[in-house]
Amino acid sequence: MSISKEKAEKIAATLQKHNPHPQTELVHRNEYELAVSVMLSAQTTDKKVNQVTPAFFQNYPTWEKLANADLTTVQQLIRPVNFYKGKADRLIKAGQKVVADFGGSLPHSMEKLMQIPGIARKSANVIMQEAWGIAEGIVVDTHVIRVSNRLGLTTQQDPKKIEKDLMVVIPKSYWRNFSGALVLHGRYICTARKPKCGECVLNKLCPSAFKL
Repeated sequence: MSISKEKAEKIAATLQKHNPHPQTELVHRNEYELAVSVMLSAQTTDKKVNQVTPAFFQNYPTWEKLANADLTTVQQLIRPVNFYKGKADRLIKAGQKVVADFGGSLPHSMEKLMQIPGIARKSANVIMQEAWGIAEGIVVDTHVIRVSNRLGLTTQQDPKKIEKDLMVVIPKSYWRNFSGALVLHGRYICTARKPKCGECVLNKLCPSAFKL
């Protein structure tokens, strides 16, 4: 990877300057609702998740209620999201795991979070950063994959390899901000089609600027 740590830090610093407090667009009131929303958001837009969660949380407001949920009812409540059948099954199993092994509260460690059905590394990163401000890694979603490649921060396509590359060149003090800011940057500015390079605060640092 050819990008210098100095340039990578400039990118991170610029993002932080222009978006100092990025937050997930998943609507939630507590860590339980955040975790469920994150699990539902895999390969589904935040907008779609936000449409189904109010009724879902009315029916299942806690891990304990979710642990005892009826599978068919859960499937019906989350039907509009992609892969709803598998997600419904994992949500109930997640509730059972949290209640049985973690006393009904989410554990505050990456390793333990990833033991919960439906929570892989990306989801664990989002939960830890949004709920508790803990950055053990960098969130890598489809937007981060695209934008980090365009910026020359990585040449990889695999999320695990991309996260590893980013953690090498982005100083840890920026991880929390970088994760949230880059997701939003990819969603609204550095879009898949017709990126808005003229509006981009990173266009002077980006090797792909005005070329796509």
